[in-house]
Amino acid sequence: MRREPGSPDRSGPGPEQGPDTGPDALAPDAARALDGFLRHLELERGRSANTVRAYRGDLTGLLTGLPSLASLDLAHLREWLSSAHGSGLGRATLARRAAAARTFTAWLSRGGLLATDPGARLTSPRPHRTLPEVLRADQAEELLDAAGSGAAEGDPQNLRDLLLLELLYATGVRIGELCGLDVDDVDDGRRTVRVLGKGNKERTVVYGAPASTALRRWLAEGRPVLARPDSPPALLLGVRGRRLDPRVARGVVHRAVAAVPGAPDIGPHGLRHAAATHLLDGGADLRYVQELLGHATLSTTQLYTHVTPDRLKVVHEQAHPRA
Repeated sequence: MRREPGSPDRSGPGPEQGPDTGPDALAPDAARALDGFLRHLELERGRSANTVRAYRGDLTGLLTGLPSLASLDLAHLREWLSSAHGSGLGRATLARRAAAARTFTAWLSRGGLLATDPGARLTSPRPHRTLPEVLRADQAEELLDAAGSGAAEGDPQNLRDLLLLELLYATGVRIGELCGLDVDDVDDGRRTVRVLGKGNKERTVVYGAPASTALRRWLAEGRPVLARPDSPPALLLGVRGRRLDPRVARGVVHRAVAAVPGAPDIGPHGLRHAAATHLLDGGADLRYVQELLGHATLSTTQLYTHVTPDRLKVVHEQAHPRA
């Protein structure tokens, strides 16, 4: 059986922290405040492990070097962002760090750990709203046809990869959501998938006949070959019988897209964009696409989609009384 490129033996460690940037470098009261805030994010606000990890990294850098928590003021916040800008970080990263700092200082102020909220006056550059390249419908069709040809001979990895691509494009789920699915989360009779999204919010998404066919073949011919007695109930498995790592899944998508002539270099998120865009081009309601993608606001869904001028013209002609 071939080895998956990039397939890890086990979950690797997180980003390395140098001796001057780890939690031990923080003042004791700052370290206690940070731990309390991260517990608040996880337990009270239901933030994911990835989100909590990102906050920890950003705020550890913010608090490093402060003699005490009381030293956290607007001047320090601005100096911290200025230093990050000088190191070459992009506008989106700077905006994210500023948002993390404002959330943290607001929590400190509400809890009486700071007399005032210095983050309330902190500004940051707005990230550029750039739409990613998206596959055309014919390119998506070619991508899935090629994956189907690769799975025709019944190789278990090819069967799994076909299902992975079909479900990503059919449902628009995030790659982490897909790799987190268990077999019992899929109801093939109804062609629905129960997805646990950001903030532990559950939603149900639907898929069509091609994904259903790929699912049945994978469960009958592919998964039993890769599964081991100690395998988890994961829908998608790696070559060692463990839950498929999202990094391996991203590699599957990149390699599949690279084989399509003229296709943009996209990963799993690009298929998510394509799914939303093609649904809208086909006449789907924006609210439905919002529900499918698991977005909290409609404005976020609009940023994820490319509505072509031709589609806008058709909608206008159909809906406007003076079109």
